[in-house]
Amino acid sequence: MTSPAERRRRGRAARDRVSRSAHGRWIPAADRPDPVRVLEQQGADRVAELLPIRYGRMADTPFTFLRGAAAVMAADLAAGPDTGITVQLCGDAHLLNFGVYASPERALLFDLNDFDETYPGPFEWDVKRLAASVAVAARDNGHDEARVRRAAFSAVQGYATAIRRLAGMGELDVWYARIDTEDVLPLIRKRGQRAKAEANLERARRRTSMQAFGKLTETAENGRRRIISDPPLIEPLPRNELRQVGKVFSDYRATLAEDRRVLLDRFRFVDAARKVVGVGSVGTRCFIVLLEGRDDNDPLFLQIKEAGRSVLEDHLPARPQAEVPVAHGGRRVVTGQHLMQAASDIFLGWTTGTAGRHFYGRQLRDMKGSADVAGMTPAVLRGYADLCGRALARAHARSGDRLAITGYLGTADTFAEAIADFAVRYADQTVTDHAALVAAIADGTVAAKKGV
Repeated sequence: MTSPAERRRRGRAARDRVSRSAHGRWIPAADRPDPVRVLEQQGADRVAELLPIRYGRMADTPFTFLRGAAAVMAADLAAGPDTGITVQLCGDAHLLNFGVYASPERALLFDLNDFDETYPGPFEWDVKRLAASVAVAARDNGHDEARVRRAAFSAVQGYATAIRRLAGMGELDVWYARIDTEDVLPLIRKRGQRAKAEANLERARRRTSMQAFGKLTETAENGRRRIISDPPLIEPLPRNELRQVGKVFSDYRATLAEDRRVLLDRFRFVDAARKVVGVGSVGTRCFIVLLEGRDDNDPLFLQIKEAGRSVLEDHLPARPQAEVPVAHGGRRVVTGQHLMQAASDIFLGWTTGTAGRHFYGRQLRDMKGSADVAGMTPAVLRGYADLCGRALARAHARSGDRLAITGYLGTADTFAEAIADFAVRYADQTVTDHAALVAAIADGTVAAKKGV
């Protein structure tokens, strides 16, 4: 077994591959792909009539553009050198892909909560995406440039502080580490900010299948519950597609642990519908499934979502012996989520649908909640960015060599300062790319639906 000292030395040796200060550079490559073209290529296998919704949502602000442009940033990151220190990447670690959710023990945890793009790769790619999203969000909120950079720095500093602490812990302690919201609340000292955080957590606690049942269903003429049609965001499925979803659901059940199958078998299928979700995910095939337990006041909503190739796969080498299988997109997402999250949804599973498409399933709402980034003051955004950085470090420590990362970072702030510089420069690039999409919509090159 390699000693801790040797693992740290390996990390320091990675500075010969790419120095810490070099991460601060961002100069677009001369042959950089057109960002709008990258988005169009990504949408080629999606539901065509939904793509205008995606482009309309992305065109709202530079931050919404960044949220949907993981493929664009993946290509940009791949154009430069990397450390070679591999972790299981989230692949899309922007600010709004962190949030609260319920553990199986019903504790509210704070963690990463989106793994559609998860894939093994260099640790700094996630750090750069997080820091860039912080910088773009800060600018969208009207913060001055000094505060923009400081917020991005806070995200990286939070990451570095946490990974150094985790490097000194044993393997089981790292695996069991989690960020419980009950531990975070006492750190919020201002009364108004704490009251707002407590209100957000209370809203998250109410976001359950029962809440979705009241909001998303109605009683049909035959007395049975059905999912309310709200085109184009929620649309009922024709009979033949309902049968296909039923088959997908049956195969999904088989990937669950035995005890979860027993629990799931206590529910019966009631209805299913197609649903539009997110920003970057719009156009992927996504279904919500309504199940009923002991009676019609005991609902369970599941989401069955398409999982294609990660945006990182074209830019990183395949690893046949990797801990996370990548041949099946749904299995890649599920296994990556289990590896990175402190605790995961009890109904997290995967399946193959019609035409060989890959899907994964989970609960639609299980006390999930996210922060209102658009309303954050500079101080609150810095604190939230620091928290996200710490959560990302915990995920990387579970899946990669935290001692090598710590060896690479060292004890100075050189890496954090460099990533903050990168974040500000990439925020400039995001403004330019967002303007390109807005122009493409304006001249009719790209069709978009605003406000949907």
